[in-house]
Amino acid sequence: MSDTEETAEEYEEEMEEEEVDEGLWLQMHMKQYGEQEVAEEEAGEGSSERVSTKAQTAGEGTDAEAEEGEEEEAKPKFKTFIMPNLIPPKIPDGEKVDFDDIHRKRMEKDLMELQTLIEVHFESRKKEEEELIQLKERIENRRAERAEQQRIRSEREKERQKRLEDERTRKEEEEAKKRAEDDAKKKKTLTSLHFGGYMQKLTEKRSGKRQTEREKKKKILSERRKSLDIENLNQERLKEKAKELWEWMYQLEAEKFELQDHITRQKYEINVLRNRVSDHQKTTEQSGRATLFRNK
Repeated sequence: MSDTEETAEEYEEEMEEEEVDEGLWLQMHMKQYGEQEVAEEEAGEGSSERVSTKAQTAGEGTDAEAEEGEEEEAKPKFKTFIMPNLIPPKIPDGEKVDFDDIHRKRMEKDLMELQTLIEVHFESRKKEEEELIQLKERIENRRAERAEQQRIRSEREKERQKRLEDERTRKEEEEAKKRAEDDAKKKKTLTSLHFGGYMQKLTEKRSGKRQTEREKKKKILSERRKSLDIENLNQERLKEKAKELWEWMYQLEAEKFELQDHITRQKYEINVLRNRVSDHQKTTEQSGRATLFRNK
């Protein structure tokens, strides 16, 4: 059984109870009203009888009057009962009142009001349910958006960490490679200095003449200079050749900077050593003079 049917049954039971109460009240009121009319009629008849009796016995003595007084005292005296604040229903004269029709119309009216209230209740409930569903959908959409944003943020963070790690690894490899190349160059330079100087001196002795600075420079440039050979190269090969030349030039500039720095450090060390030697010589001369002065 639905809520509407249960509510209708409860309402019908309440209306039946109200009808029973109204019927009892109407019966009680009609009974009291009838008793009041009967009492008034009996009181009127009693008064008329007393008037006729007095007229017939006007010439009799005091005994008849005493008997009449006893009869009046023996008769019951009715008191008028008035219902406070109760208005009897007005029934139209000459027309028949159909209480069933009145009750039916009242029931139909109450039922329509009840149905209207039920419809309003269900409409408001449906609207609240729709709003609740929309709210849940918004919450779910917002939760999904936050999860997607968090996922994108975490992926970006992972990519950033990976790039940093790759960059750090690449720099470490480049530094290690550069250190290895520098060490190899230093060893090669030292070896060439020792062995090259010896071979150069030996060659000069054999040739019987010394090379001038210009000839040395030409020889070094001829050894370092590389042939281009770019006549038959395509665009990709030209790009590779340009990149190779740029790397070689970068390497030469790095070597130049390192050599200049090395020369600067050597000059500084030479100056420091010269100052130390001069200071030592001054100290030695002063100590020698002091020793000679004491011996004298």
